[in-house]
Amino acid sequence: MVARSSEVRSSAVRHSASPGAGGRRRRGAGRLAGLGLGGAALLVLLTGCDVGGAVGGFGWPQGGITPQSHRMYDLWIASCIAALAVGVFVWGLIFWCVIRYRKRGNELPVQTRYNMPMEFLYTIAPILVVSVLFYYTAVVQTGVDKLTKNPDVTVEVVAFKWNWQFNYRDGQGRDANTVASVLGTSDVIPVLVLPTGRSIRFEEQSRDVVHSFWVPELLFKRDVFPGSIRNVFEVSSLDQEGWYVGRCAELCGSYHAFMNFELRVVSPQKYDQFLAEKKAGKSTQEALKAIGEPEFAQTTKPFDTRRAKNNFNPSDASAGVGS
Repeated sequence: MVARSSEVRSSAVRHSASPGAGGRRRRGAGRLAGLGLGGAALLVLLTGCDVGGAVGGFGWPQGGITPQSHRMYDLWIASCIAALAVGVFVWGLIFWCVIRYRKRGNELPVQTRYNMPMEFLYTIAPILVVSVLFYYTAVVQTGVDKLTKNPDVTVEVVAFKWNWQFNYRDGQGRDANTVASVLGTSDVIPVLVLPTGRSIRFEEQSRDVVHSFWVPELLFKRDVFPGSIRNVFEVSSLDQEGWYVGRCAELCGSYHAFMNFELRVVSPQKYDQFLAEKKAGKSTQEALKAIGEPEFAQTTKPFDTRRAKNNFNPSDASAGVGS
């Protein structure tokens, strides 16, 4: 018994002191370092090209026309790249472990082994990733929600079933006066005219239920609440002239899907002239024509109420006859 026990201890010592063990550890560390360097190089390459344009913005609307929309888009793309890099690294480790530690023969592998560098990595890395994402999210969100004391333009957005009214105000808050207004109807899409290069404040309120003001190229959607709640946000500037469709992004009733409007971004000179025409008593269509713009919305069209004579109980239909 003593001799047999001594043989076991001697064999164990020889196995642990075998020269191949250190080589295997060095090779494993080399593989981990290679994976890390490869991931870093991939990040550098991806951030140097238009990744968002190549993959459709990872689902985020492209072509933003405000500084805030650009910052949110960049944060989204960077977050997606970071998530993909972490995913590729984790998948690589999984497949490496499957191949490296697959079953070989009938010998049961060691059941109580740990790897301090690996445990340190998967404990610290998620904390660092979440911390970085939290920091940049807080910075971008603070910039998006920032309000100034004296914006260049103030527009009151009034939502109702199922259309929009845009009031151009001479100040901020409920006590300000409306100097011009654009009202949408079932036959005419409301056109909100705004200038480039000026800060714009939106003050929102609803006449009935919760609606949502949404122009994909302008900013994320902002809910419009009824009652005394007045949702306020600003954009520091509009960067590009053009026509952009706007929608209600909150299910608000039967004709929610047709509750559209158009944002018309023009030069500051055209905007001042448009506002002067409106103050002089001209209609929105007349004011748009005066500044050389199309009189009616170009990105959407009025909804069809479908209230034709034969829509509801046609008089020539026999009772009880099905289709």
